Amino acid sequence: MMMKIKICGITNSDDALACAAAGVDMIGLNFYEQSPRYIRPDQARTIARTLPSSTQAVGIFVDTPVAEIRRVARDVGLRMVQLHGSESAEMCAELARDLEIIKALRIDGGFDAQRASAYPMCTILLDTYDERMAGGTGDVGDWELARATKKFASRLILAGGLSPENVAQAIATVNPDGVDVCSSVESAPGIKDLERVQQFVAAARNAEKIGVARLG
Repeated sequence: MMMKIKICGITNSDDALACAAAGVDMIGLNFYEQSPRYIRPDQARTIARTLPSSTQAVGIFVDTPVAEIRRVARDVGLRMVQLHGSESAEMCAELARDLEIIKALRIDGGFDAQRASAYPMCTILLDTYDERMAGGTGDVGDWELARATKKFASRLILAGGLSPENVAQAIATVNPDGVDVCSSVESAPGIKDLERVQQFVAAARNAEKIGVARLG
């Protein structure tokens, strides 16, 4: 299955469409009000409706009640949500009854790769821990630990400080099912630098081809 590329923190339709045209598989719409990339559900609905079928909108939530997540997903028209807080495996299983779930786990000093096995119903996204921010820190994660975590995840998306300059090395090291980028392809928080987006997609796809060629 082809590796998925996700661009997070989209705040306007022009950036969403440009990402889709660049070959991005998923865009992240952030409903965490403390984020500089927060958008309201009505704004997200407008963006989601402009997307071609080849690009999926993902709603990002942090410690939001199940009923609220379902309401926003229904209003915006989302089939997939990303849970970026301290959501339990039970909460993820409840939401997985009618939504596709990405569960973010943040790598800190005490991170145990086996934590991923508690979420068999989810795609696991590994991000870098920062006590000040829930995500989008721009800090590079521990790729060897991410590689170890992949054994315990049904699917793994690698995030945390990825950029056009390092994504090929990250893919070669971790062999993830997807990669996720935010701040390194921005000109300002929530405003994408479309040349950087294109560079990121090209570098990721080229690394994927090299990896497939090696496997072959």
